[in-house]
Amino acid sequence: MFKELDPLLHSELRLAIMSILISVESADFVFLKEQTKATAGNLSVQIDKLNKAGYIGIEKTFKGKMPQTICKITPAGSSAFESYIEALKSYIGKLE
Repeated sequence: MFKELDPLLHSELRLAIMSILISVESADFVFLKEQTKATAGNLSVQIDKLNKAGYIGIEKTFKGKMPQTICKITPAGSSAFESYIEALKSYIGKLE
């Protein structure tokens, strides 16, 4: 039987954000924007969705006089990401 895929992570951009954050301590908005090649508006919306779900934490600071948004994956986000990967494996395993 196929495992259910988390609909929140089953979005290309949200999955990309989570994939980046799972491998780093934190990442700022500009870095995520460069890595995902997303527009600022779309990235902002997707980060907000992940934050509201408790998958990432957001810290708003200043770097000099410039505002800076720093994102970090939460333990709940790490767990959800790992579960998502395991669910994907159940689909891939059916092909072998």
